[in-house]
This record gives sequence, C-alpha cells and structure tokens, in this order.
Amino acid sequence: MKSYHKSFFFVFALTALLVAPNLHVNAKEMVDSKMDDKMKPMDDSMKDHMASPLKQMAMGIDARDVKCKDGFEIVFKATNGMPACVKSSSVDRLVEIGWASSQDMMMKEKMMETSAANVPATIPMHKGWYDGKPVYFIITDSSEQKHADIITGKQDWKVELAPLLANAPEAALSKAYIFTNGVNGDGIHGFQEEVFTSTPEQPEFYSALTSHIHVTWNAGQSPELLDSENAVLQAEQEGKITRTKLPVVINMPQIVWPGGQLPVKEDKTLTDDTPYGGGQVLEIDTENMTVTFVAHKGWGPDGSTIYYIVTDATPEMPAEMMGVISSPTSANLIANSAAVDLFQFMNGIKGTGPMGFQAGIASSAPGDENYSPMWRIHMVGWKDPSSAVILETIEDINGYQKDGTIDVSLARPMDKDHIVNCPFIDPFQ
Repeated sequence: MKSYHKSFFFVFALTALLVAPNLHVNAKEMVDSKMDDKMKPMDDSMKDHMASPLKQMAMGIDARDVKCKDGFEIVFKATNGMPACVKSSSVDRLVEIGWASSQDMMMKEKMMETSAANVPATIPMHKGWYDGKPVYFIITDSSEQKHADIITGKQDWKVELAPLLANAPEAALSKAYIFTNGVNGDGIHGFQEEVFTSTPEQPEFYSALTSHIHVTWNAGQSPELLDSENAVLQAEQEGKITRTKLPVVINMPQIVWPGGQLPVKEDKTLTDDTPYGGGQVLEIDTENMTVTFVAHKGWGPDGSTIYYIVTDATPEMPAEMMGVISSPTSANLIANSAAVDLFQFMNGIKGTGPMGFQAGIASSAPGDENYSPMWRIHMVGWKDPSSAVILETIEDINGYQKDGTIDVSLARPMDKDHIVNCPFIDPFQ
C-alpha cells in the first residue's frame, strides 16, 4: 500500500475552456433573425471588392487568415468556428452574447492547444494585512459574478466565476474584511487593503477560501487604517464601523505572509518533463506586485485544453512534496458540493500528467455552473496497462469503467481526505 499511497502525492487538477470547431456552416445561420441589422455579417452588396469568407476558404485560405472589407472584422461563430465578417462596432456585442469569438480569442485558443505542458503564468498580487503585518495574495475565483467582474476589472486579470464555492461550510473558510469606504487604497473596492484573520502560519484556521465581510465606516467618523482583525473589532465596538457579511466566497491564496512564503523553484527551466515537486512558483516580485506560477496543461470534461496552477492542498505530506501550502481546513470539503471531481491516471499511457501518465480529466470547467477550483481527486487505473489507450473525456472514463477495463477510486494519501486548490487560468492573458 505504501507505493500506492505515494502515487497520490502529485495528483491534482486539470479542466477545460475551449471547444474545437467543426467546419460546416449555413451562411444564413450566421446571425439570429432577431439580431439588430448592425450585427449582421456582410450581405452580397457589401462584398463587391472582397470575396466572402467561405469563398476565400474555398481558395485555400486558412479560416484565421480570412480578410474582411474595410469597416468589418472577422469573428468566428461560436457554434461551429466558421469565420464571418461583421461590422467592427458589433464585435464586442457579438462576443458578449456568445454568438461569436473574436480573432484574438481564437488565436489564444490555438496557443492553448499547441503550447507546452508547463508554461509560466504571471498573476497580479494584492497587498493585505494580518495582525499589523503585510500579506501578499492573489485572487482567482469568486462565487458571485458581481465581485468576479469588479476584481477582474481592477487587476486586469480574469477572476473565474465558481458558484459552488458559496456552498462551502464555515469550517472550510477563513475571513477577509473588505472595505467599502474610508481610507483610499488598493483594496478590492478602491479603499484600504483587505484584512485577513489567519495565514498559513495558523494551519488549523487558514483557508484560501475567504468569507467576504464588508467593512463600512459610519457617518461622522474619521476613517483610519485598520491593519488587524482586533483593530476592526475594536472599531466596531466603538461604533465607528459596521460589518456586513455577504454570501460571497472568494479564492484568495496567500503567497507571502508574516514568517513565510510559497517555495520558489530552484530550477526555473520549464519543459514537458518538469517535475511537480520542489515548488509551484517561479518568481515572487513584491515590488511590481506579481507572482509567476507554473501553469500545468490538462484536459477538461470534453477533452479540450486547459491550464491550472496549484496553490494549496491537504493532507500535509502531498502538499509539502508539491511545494504548496498545507491547508487542513480543505478536508471539510471532501463530501461538500464546493469541491468537484478530478480524475488522474496512475498507469497506462505515459504522458505529461502529474504521475507520469496521460493528463487528467476534470468533471467541470470555467463557465460551467459546477466549476470550482477545489478538486476531489480520483485515481484511474488500467486493469491491463498494456491495453491502455488515451482517454479524453468524462464520457470516456464512464464508458471504460462500465466495461470493466479501468478501476476508479477516491484518492486517500496517508489514509486522509485529499483536496487540492487548483484554479484554472489563462496563462496567456
């Protein structure tokens, strides 16, 4: 059993963002009949001096190299990936409603599909406070769209919506005090920095998942910097501020805290064979307020490409071997819907997965209602490894399990509950 347990140590998360296009389209389907005329692709009268996208492709031009008439831009229909020329003023709206992907988005998807198994991902850091001392952290996910949008705009780096985080029990959360007025600063809402109630130095209390508590200075009060939970509670007792707990959970992994930080990898050269041990961070830059993680490539439930980072895990030994924070409070998610299932392979086809075999498959992806950065790990083992084939989707796993070709079991390294915080990110943004 020892070797079996050790095989769990490097297990964690992979998922999906991209949908591969097929190449068939009915030109009349390019725009919904109820869409404003300004959003319609060019009709024949507009194409006097430029062949239509379909005609250009018929001449051997790649879909991504199609040209449009002046005043029009190429987009790619979301349902099938085919190009269409639409008015430049309509591109943002078409992308917003999900009718199309822009050329930039398509190029980014191509990069995701063809890039290496491990790439650097530079993420903006924020400064906060714990017990009067600075804390540096990142923000990757929010259970509520409004705060995801606010933080995305502020840090110019996408915060994913993860609605299931709202189901996390109190025992799996720490607190973050977030200010809505008072002293101006770099906090989420434009005021002073956030105040935390724990750090990884207090493992029995620390969690990257934070309960969102607004702090508002009452009318007639003179705002001042509050840099600890005690200072916040004292100000409330004196009638200076009001605390309001919101039904919002935000993933705010700490990078640097009083007395410690995430380990930085000694060997910063990334290849498809870069080991998972020795740390997940390549650089911490508190002057420019960025941290660079190793982003690992994987598959989502439909077999599409994703990248993820690793910030913390439980139990302690796998966390230590991966070079991330040990977060025992995450074990409270093992039977909770705030954690979702990730399937990793312990034998079979060799590849870029964390155990040296094929990449894992996640049960959800950003954009899905059941997406979460908190992963409950399952192990997939071929009964006859010599007969293994590449599996790409959840449907593949279900089918081979039903046929009795593979075994699937819940990972329990050290005979403990195993949860990994692996936010899915876009390393190319």
